[in-house]
Amino acid sequence: MKIVVDAFGGDHAPLEILRGCRMAIDEYDVDILLTGSEMVIRETAEKDGISLARMEIFDAPEVIATDESPKSIMREKKNCSMAAGLRLLAEGKGDAFISAGNSGALVFGANMIVHRIPGIKRIAFAPVMPKHDGFFMLCDGGANVECRSDMLLQFGIMGSAYLDKVMGVPNPRVGLANVGTEDHKGGTLQHEAFELLQKSGLNFVGNIEARDIPADAADVVVADGFTGNVILKLYEGVAIELFGMIKELFQKNLKTKLAAALVLKDMRGMKKRLDYNEYGGAPIIGAAKPVFKAHGSAKAKTFKNAIRLTKAYVEGHVIEEISEAIACFEKEHGGQVE
Repeated sequence: MKIVVDAFGGDHAPLEILRGCRMAIDEYDVDILLTGSEMVIRETAEKDGISLARMEIFDAPEVIATDESPKSIMREKKNCSMAAGLRLLAEGKGDAFISAGNSGALVFGANMIVHRIPGIKRIAFAPVMPKHDGFFMLCDGGANVECRSDMLLQFGIMGSAYLDKVMGVPNPRVGLANVGTEDHKGGTLQHEAFELLQKSGLNFVGNIEARDIPADAADVVVADGFTGNVILKLYEGVAIELFGMIKELFQKNLKTKLAAALVLKDMRGMKKRLDYNEYGGAPIIGAAKPVFKAHGSAKAKTFKNAIRLTKAYVEGHVIEEISEAIACFEKEHGGQVE
């Protein structure tokens, strides 16, 4: 399997990307096609002692910054490392593409260069996040601020296929993010989406409130991109502040430092369970070929995990699963999700 990697996406590129690729090659038996400045890649690898065995390089010296317009990937930065990687994927030069760079540009580029799975209305950003026991997928996490009900239905279908085939969750529970659990809650979008999801054949558990998401309310949380991004950012912010407060408490005085020493192993275990680095990033789900967004702050371990999940994405035939699920639903329900 050959995975195309944007060597210049993210805060710690290219060094940590190269380290992560080396680890993934050694552990997961994959080949890597790097996009970016060949000169810088080779200089960085030589300086850090990183073997480039099983890594090809496609020279693409330009980089799209995180603060640049997503549309610039098709205009001013059409030759950047991210755009080059997406084109290589679209041309069949690799089995999947990973970038830790500009999220908006990656979604826009996936849409315009790789295109969508036939029948899919919108590509979605679908991060996998920790909960009390395991993890859940949030779909959409911010790619589509305004949505229609048929899009939310498709988010549920795509999320279910990914969790089943990549994350090993059989018959995942799908919940609709809402302001209450009662069937009548929400606005027109939620009412219409509720009705479609209820008739979809998915394992739909109904409306769920945001406060219940960390406590295992569902395996796939469906939301429009605006709501999903608010959930995502608040979730991350609370986790960061909570661990910061716990750290401050344990460092307060000698008594609390002794207490910290007694529970250190358990605290490390809890931190690992809540660490986003374990999941590597999120699929840009709905693209016609596997596209994966690694965390912008990804270091070697995180990027290695992103490659692991991307490999599972390919091996799980998720694209085919989504295509079949959409086709079956259209046939059974008169083309409601065309």
